[in-house]
Amino acid sequence: MLLAGSLQVPALADSVLQDEVRVAMYLDFGGTYKSTTPAVTLQAGSQWHVGTEAAGTWLQFESGQSVRFSVDGYKVKALESADWNTASAAVKILQGTADKPVAFVQNNLSGKLYEVYTGPYATASEAQTAAARVATSVASYLKGQSPAVQGSFYAAGGAFATEGEAEAVRSSVGSNAAVAMTSPGQYAVWVGGAASEAEASSVQATLSQSYPQVSWQVESGLTSTVLLLRQDVTLNLESPSPVKHIQVAGSDPRVTIQDSDDSLIQVAERNGRSYRGSFEVSRYNGVFALVNQVPMDQYLYSVVAAEVPSSWPQESLKAQAVAARSYALYNANLNKFKIAGLVDTTLSQVYNGAEKEVASVISAVDSTSGEVLMANGQVIEGLFSSNSGGITADPTEIWGNQSPTYAAVTSSGDQSAESALYDWYYVLLNNGQTGYVREDNTAMTGTATAAGLKKLSVTTSSVMVRQLPMIQSNVDPVAKLNPGDQAIILDKVSESSSYAWIRGPYSSEELLAALKGKTTTEVSGPILSLEITQRGPSGRVIQVKANGQIIDVKYPDALRSALNGLPSTLFDIVPTGRYTVQSAGGVAQSAAVSAGVKIQTASGLQDWSGGNLVVMNESQEARVLNQTQKFLFFGQGNGHGLGLSQWGAKGMADQGYDYRQILQHYYQNVTIDKR
Repeated sequence: MLLAGSLQVPALADSVLQDEVRVAMYLDFGGTYKSTTPAVTLQAGSQWHVGTEAAGTWLQFESGQSVRFSVDGYKVKALESADWNTASAAVKILQGTADKPVAFVQNNLSGKLYEVYTGPYATASEAQTAAARVATSVASYLKGQSPAVQGSFYAAGGAFATEGEAEAVRSSVGSNAAVAMTSPGQYAVWVGGAASEAEASSVQATLSQSYPQVSWQVESGLTSTVLLLRQDVTLNLESPSPVKHIQVAGSDPRVTIQDSDDSLIQVAERNGRSYRGSFEVSRYNGVFALVNQVPMDQYLYSVVAAEVPSSWPQESLKAQAVAARSYALYNANLNKFKIAGLVDTTLSQVYNGAEKEVASVISAVDSTSGEVLMANGQVIEGLFSSNSGGITADPTEIWGNQSPTYAAVTSSGDQSAESALYDWYYVLLNNGQTGYVREDNTAMTGTATAAGLKKLSVTTSSVMVRQLPMIQSNVDPVAKLNPGDQAIILDKVSESSSYAWIRGPYSSEELLAALKGKTTTEVSGPILSLEITQRGPSGRVIQVKANGQIIDVKYPDALRSALNGLPSTLFDIVPTGRYTVQSAGGVAQSAAVSAGVKIQTASGLQDWSGGNLVVMNESQEARVLNQTQKFLFFGQGNGHGLGLSQWGAKGMADQGYDYRQILQHYYQNVTIDKR
């Protein structure tokens, strides 16, 4: 709120207000979440402000003006040079490494000086390790320099009423110096960026001799925010185009950025997206953090549109809005990321700012404003997933324990996810290879094999035979067919979607690599057998054995990740190299296919000599065996399956159910209350 020209920045305690949420866009939260950048570039659609809670507005910027922001901390000064080509070349190299750079320019009495930094780093030791990497990366541009660790200790001099007065002193000092805004309308010159107080004291002693007209002191253990005002030349490496850069320093560096008339603020590093609300720049775990504080419903305008198609029925959009609001409020109150309750990725809810706002979603959010899911007087988390595969998950299948809010319930609307998709034929080619072709590129020949398997003919040019029944532009096709080419149909399946899917075949090596680090006991290889040994109430897999050994993941839903990123745990496993024969006496025997196995053909009993072996059951269903000893996964659903199924909600809305009926179908023992 802007009152009498002063920016009123909300207190941190306000982050738990039900009307606002705090969403981290850049944050290093250790192993839980890590999204880092050395700086962000912001601009707004009208005049905008930077300030602090204690002192109000510090700086104002014009509409459309780009400003870069970062935080001070441990960093590496890679090099400095009066030559732009040297500095820009070093920046280009570092941009391709883990040590992301920022380049500044100073207008000194002796001319322009370019300084290249990397960081910030959480600790001095991390910065020291990084300095060695940087030295290797830009070795050809150092020209006798050595990348050095810098920190947050400075020699501070002077007290000036204008930035210009401070700049006059700074330009005479030269490198490692910046104009510092110590409070609104108050300026100083800070020199050093030393890694220790002792180093800063040495700098202070030198400056006191060289510039005795200025009073110099060591700044350390600061309790207030300070803005270091710099000129950034990182954005255009073809020619130096300086942009104002504000480096937020202090023991707890923190500023709020807000537009004067609630216009949008654009974040260049988030694909140029624009966001409502205000932004907070701070330091967390020693590195840069950016948090968007936004009114709840404005946050949901983006979230709901990112989670489900805006063209879906209004009642399904309302159901999604209430579930997403419950999730946001539940996690905002937990403040699980310490400086924010949420992040802008799928770890929380997808949040892409105002670019996703559409009228249908805004209507759904506004018409349910304040409504959340409650149980026993508390807001529930309102978990949801894309598609439950026809039945939602029981919590024992996901977490391994019970919850009165979630249970396995039917979700017939999930199948609508494949309603607009083509079917695919699983075919055997003349060269013995197998793969999938989409039905719209084929026609039946009217002929069949001696075993009764039908044949198809390709009707268009360059038809891709895919490894799986879906288009994968980054995966080479098995083969290409042209008009007149024929193939034997082994099966007809739906295109892999969020409802039904096929993954694999995965080799033992691929599965062992995926399992590494995800089980309590390491699985020994090679994997010759992989079998489901226990399912939960909805049919989801809760136990799998490899070579007879239980794959002991932390909780059942972790099997998705452990088995090479499966969409859900509602699946079956089909080995490519094993078959089961049931004798006339009813005895079933399973065996691995191998060279020399006896097979009955139209020409009599023969020894199998390798390649693909087609086997059929009594229902004329065919499958292909070979000696690869891989594993195919046939499954349904996408996501953990708890709570609301987004596709299921659409199906219920199509059938005439309202959002309250939808929500009370998917969540148990809850009420829908307005908060």
